[in-house]
Amino acid sequence: MLARRVASGEQGAFDEFFREYFPRLFRFVLARVRNDEALAEEIVQRTMCIVVRKIGDYRGEAKLFSWLCQICRFEAAAIARQQGEEDQFSVALDENPAIQAAVEAVTSESGDPVTEQYNDELATYVKQTLESLPGNYATALEMKYIQGCSVNEIATELGLGPKAAESILTRARNAFRESFRTLWQTDPDFL
Repeated sequence: MLARRVASGEQGAFDEFFREYFPRLFRFVLARVRNDEALAEEIVQRTMCIVVRKIGDYRGEAKLFSWLCQICRFEAAAIARQQGEEDQFSVALDENPAIQAAVEAVTSESGDPVTEQYNDELATYVKQTLESLPGNYATALEMKYIQGCSVNEIATELGLGPKAAESILTRARNAFRESFRTLWQTDPDFL
């Protein structure tokens, strides 16, 4: 396994790891930082530095790429907090047609400022909820509802069989629903 070889300090393994995962992580992060290539590269470089230190902790419960994506999410969030721009470095879910449709399905279309504020808050809760989920859950939901991937594609990405991927999606949807409900209910100002 490549992760074990990297953990053992094998230089060739790290080179192979870097060639295989850096471009994929870059594409993953780029969408989350609104196509800021320099920022995406910084986040991926920071992620790679963390991975070199922590690859021995990787237990293989999720596909390696999913684990790396979770670290990228944390790094993007850390940079956003440092720069005081947390909203800028998150997935632009509210701009995604699927999320817009979901928001429109649960809100009225009156166009008044109260409704617009409600829609903005709802989109924020959706983003926060996704970011709070375990990596494989967030990845599965993003692949299904944002990227439009099939269950088989999700299974391949997560290194699972189709039935296991369906199970992950079911648990991810349930976790999302519960987390969203909790977040929403704890905000007394949310309509």
